[in-house]
Amino acid sequence: MGVQADVLVTYNNRLIRYILCILICFFFKTVCPCAVFAQPQKNFLWKAQSGTNTVYLLGSVHFMKKDVYPLSKRIEESFDVSDTVVVEADINDIGQIDVMKLAGAALYPGNDTLGNHVSKDTYELVQKEFADAGVPLLIINKQKPWFLALTITSLKLMQMGFDPSYGIDAYFLRKASGKKSVQELEGVDFQMKLLSGFSDKEQEAFLVYTLRDLKLLDKELDKLIRAWENGDTSTMESIGMKSISNDKDMHSIYGKLIFDRNRNMVLKIEDFLKTKKTYFVIVGAGHLIGNQGIITLLRQKGYLVEQL
Repeated sequence: MGVQADVLVTYNNRLIRYILCILICFFFKTVCPCAVFAQPQKNFLWKAQSGTNTVYLLGSVHFMKKDVYPLSKRIEESFDVSDTVVVEADINDIGQIDVMKLAGAALYPGNDTLGNHVSKDTYELVQKEFADAGVPLLIINKQKPWFLALTITSLKLMQMGFDPSYGIDAYFLRKASGKKSVQELEGVDFQMKLLSGFSDKEQEAFLVYTLRDLKLLDKELDKLIRAWENGDTSTMESIGMKSISNDKDMHSIYGKLIFDRNRNMVLKIEDFLKTKKTYFVIVGAGHLIGNQGIITLLRQKGYLVEQL
């Protein structure tokens, strides 16, 4: 794999367990400005019902602080009565992450480097941001833009005191271990292929957007966490609009990152609603809201969905 690649994998060892499951993390928001689901003092939890079955839908924050626990009684009870836990990707099963495949998708081979694939302005912006984070230039040069975006986001959140081990999905996966069956909506391979399959132009746009959005993160993070705790989708969407509305380069990418995946997830949730088991589905909070979010799509299909 080469010395540089070995250094990168070693440096990112703490992140590899989690980084692929946060491809669409809490801080990617939907583009839609409407907020028809806001109900103060609710949870970021919904109950979807067919004629015969129930699926609970919990919006996840993939990086969280310890002091968010204990969670609300309503969330815990919904988990307790469920037979199966469903997540985007099972981050507790580190054995599923093929480090060689990850390196192949995330790193440039041979003598190829980031500077050959992004503009001079973008490269200088990356150098500055990562230098401020204390990341060696060697690490930056070998990473592809999509992976750099995930790396800097993860580092920034951990510097702010957030930890993936306290993430909502990680918490419930631990609780489910040995007690409930666990299923994946997508899995690590799907998520990795999605971003690594973007063109150079799309990856650069994704990276630049991420670096700029980190500035918003500093100002709005506490508000976002409170919005999650209170089930306040209106606030979450309004903050999201600040970061995406003026970035035309991200609109088409959002279609792939959010809306296409929402539709695919809904198809699987419909399958769950046809069974006789109760499911507890955990997805990034941004997937649930907006006029192309999972909640709206399920309602449009005739399912009864209420926020708890």
